[in-house]
Amino acid sequence: MDAQALRAQFPVLERVAYLNSGTDGPLPAAAIAAVRDELEQAGRDGRTTAHFERRIELQDQLRAAYAGLLGVPVDELALTTSTTDGLGRVLAGLDLGSGDEIVTSDQEHPGLLGPLLAARRRGVTVRAVPLAHVAEAVGPGTTLVALSHVSWVGGEVAPAALAELDIPVIFDGAQGAGAIHVDPRALGCVAYAGSGQKWLCGADGTGLLWIDPAFAEKVAPVTAGYMTFSDPAAGLEGAFKDTAARFDTPVLGRETLALSAAAIRGLEQAGWEAVQARAVAQARRLADLLRESGRAVMPRGATTLVTWEDPYAEQSRDRLAEAGVVVRNLPGRALLRASVGAWNDESDFERLLSAL
Repeated sequence: MDAQALRAQFPVLERVAYLNSGTDGPLPAAAIAAVRDELEQAGRDGRTTAHFERRIELQDQLRAAYAGLLGVPVDELALTTSTTDGLGRVLAGLDLGSGDEIVTSDQEHPGLLGPLLAARRRGVTVRAVPLAHVAEAVGPGTTLVALSHVSWVGGEVAPAALAELDIPVIFDGAQGAGAIHVDPRALGCVAYAGSGQKWLCGADGTGLLWIDPAFAEKVAPVTAGYMTFSDPAAGLEGAFKDTAARFDTPVLGRETLALSAAAIRGLEQAGWEAVQARAVAQARRLADLLRESGRAVMPRGATTLVTWEDPYAEQSRDRLAEAGVVVRNLPGRALLRASVGAWNDESDFERLLSAL
């Protein structure tokens, strides 16, 4: 992979040290151009039948790209608006209630906590335990496990022992999909939800959901619409599609789809294996540099997040932004987090350390 050629795809890196892909990835120039082209064509020609057909075409392209990323059949991949959307569709679609228990970790993002709280309102017991002990916390009364594949706090990875459980495991893959190699079946999960705007550098309001076909039979579509029916003209006698497309969000805009499809295409061309290997190596390099400078780096795995202690995290975030360095603070914690992609290089790290 030509790292400099990849970096050159992102205009923002000409100006700032952008280390915030765990929130929103940098936008590639090609993706920005794709949005402009789609909007100009729709504005010129009108949003006609051709516009609708173009939206379906882009939807198919994005679904295929997401499926290729995870190495799963395209029929097992649903398009969502976010990781939270995907997680919510699964948890809300299951027949859960009083007597059911979900085990999760104590490091979860609000994107999973929201669907878990909704399950609790239905009578489900939700129990949070330390991340390293999730597998051993599963008991005879546990219905399923739901947690992050990669913790948004420090970049720790979910215990490998989860793959050996004989109950369903659902992963929040917001910090996994695109960032590191993900094989949902090897992870032993039945559902894996990810974000389009983070490590895939796509549009806000995009996401993916892989769901195991056998498990999908237990999940009811919760926001079915025109595109989720096998025959939209069948009325109340109609049936939903027999693929994961029945879990799709009702509508994704043409420009949103175009941006995300173009962005992921550029990463595909660079090569996922090389992109992910470089990102993990670069994050490890930054973690080492921060430790050498005296910072207390949080425990982390072979991932793309690097988090360190800072008693004035919010103020430091703003000060760094003024110096042209984009990181984020973690709400309620005295922590700063850098998200490192294959597009980041030593100059970004030097700028961060100098500003710190």
